[in-house]
Amino acid sequence: MDFSKFLQSASSQKPHYLLIGSPISHSVSPLMHNTALQHHGLKAEYHAVAVRQSEMSTLIAHFNRLEFLGANITIPYKETLFDAMDTLGMEAAQIEAINTIVKRDGKIIGENTDEYGFRVPIEEYEDELAGERAIIFGTGGATKAICYALREMGIEEIVMVSRRPGQYDVVSDIIMCNYENWSAYGEEAAIIINATPLGMTPNTEASPVDDDLVEILSGKICYDAVYNPRETKFLKQAKSVDGIPVGGLDMLIHQGAKSFKLWTGQEFPLGLIKMKLDDVFPN
Repeated sequence: MDFSKFLQSASSQKPHYLLIGSPISHSVSPLMHNTALQHHGLKAEYHAVAVRQSEMSTLIAHFNRLEFLGANITIPYKETLFDAMDTLGMEAAQIEAINTIVKRDGKIIGENTDEYGFRVPIEEYEDELAGERAIIFGTGGATKAICYALREMGIEEIVMVSRRPGQYDVVSDIIMCNYENWSAYGEEAAIIINATPLGMTPNTEASPVDDDLVEILSGKICYDAVYNPRETKFLKQAKSVDGIPVGGLDMLIHQGAKSFKLWTGQEFPLGLIKMKLDDVFPN
């Protein structure tokens, strides 16, 4: 739903949480969070709203409405709304991007649960990642959270792949490269991550890795932040050479679980939500 239409609807007059981004029609966050709200008997609804850049001031004013209880932020506003917060959680302040808004004691608080969502599905590999190299395709707001999580897990060096690597100011543990020369760093990497929309429905035949470079994925953790489809071309490439595929759906679920806990103090009903998502994304 467009944000302007939401403001004119009866739903805006009731207690609500929002997913803020553009586009948002593909998102399953409303399914997850409304399932959780109903499970706990909480009298609120979660709505996905497509917000235009020109509506930012109206959106920020809306945060002060009593009916507004909190939000998730997705592409392209994770960095845009960073400076609009009254205060920031520790992770958000260090990552310099937010994906969650919490209202507490009259303040609008920016949080980041993407790093938690990214980390949980690969916690079992933490010892193997310590001191190693990671390669990340993509440079958006989610990439900042992924870099933070990787550092927390002990990754020593991060190679970030961009179509325009020269435009980024980087810190000491990051090497910038482009899609033509990333493979020079591939053999020594322990984990390779797709943090771009490549491979997302409807463009399911796309992958950040060219077919002639698939052997680089052999034996490595191959993590795709894309969750629709559940098995992307990148993950299929990894499986074909005995890589370790990690899909994006668990990242989505766990970042949502932490957001929900911040808002309500309640636990996400993970089993129920995974069952509902299995209906949407069959294995």
